[in-house]
Amino acid sequence: MPQSVPAVITVDVEDWYHVCGTDKVGAGRADRRVEHATALLLELFNRCGVSATFFMLGEVMEQHPGLAPLIVQQGHELASHGWSHQLVTELGPQRFQEELEQTAALMQAQTGVRPYGFRAPRWSLCRLLTPWAFDQLAALGYRYDSSLTPLAMIGDPTGPREPHWIVTDAGSMWELPPLVTPTWFGNLPTGGGWGFRFFPYWLIRRTMQQYAAAGRPAVLFIHPRELDPQGPRLPLGMLRTFITYGTRSSSADRLSRLMQCFNFTTMGALTASWQPAS
Repeated sequence: MPQSVPAVITVDVEDWYHVCGTDKVGAGRADRRVEHATALLLELFNRCGVSATFFMLGEVMEQHPGLAPLIVQQGHELASHGWSHQLVTELGPQRFQEELEQTAALMQAQTGVRPYGFRAPRWSLCRLLTPWAFDQLAALGYRYDSSLTPLAMIGDPTGPREPHWIVTDAGSMWELPPLVTPTWFGNLPTGGGWGFRFFPYWLIRRTMQQYAAAGRPAVLFIHPRELDPQGPRLPLGMLRTFITYGTRSSSADRLSRLMQCFNFTTMGALTASWQPAS
């Protein structure tokens, strides 16, 4: 099915215990699983001939120094997911900038690649609460961000669903929100996480078709743990466990089906092809 506007698959490269607002109970443990689960994703992308954008967590790159080079060698784009997986609102301006610089420096040292894209842990950028973060990203030369989601509780449900231009005193960049399905009772989180496995496949595919027809890219997001459904989970309570981890099923099958139906590119390639907004 030819598509006039390619979609994008993004990967938030973090381990099973990287959950905002919890103690790092997995840090230093022997049962890290991100390297194995990311390898499953890379194999799937290679089989389907798709290049993706990998938002790398600095802490993961430090623990697994061969992972980022492997992703680059297989033709994918690297971007930044920060260092510690703390909410940006908790970090504050100084620590946020330190994390950006620390992650970028390690990525450059490991791969020779400098990140030009960013995604905050748990969508924790906000035009009202963290305007300074956009200034810092622009000042450091970032060309796009993908941290604003048009969802209730974790974002702005009235926010744009399409890519838009963010202007700051330090420069400007593209903002690329994740795919959501609009309904009369609000936007559904069909673009990734638990919603990607919970909602029916036909709904996700139809929403992606609607995005393409409207001339905007469908941005999907996935975590390596979503191809590792039998992996460990933190004791978070029933509701939060479901929101964080979703069902005990793999995203591989429906992701593979979508890659056979749509054209995909990376965020970097997509935004490089766009003219800045006037």
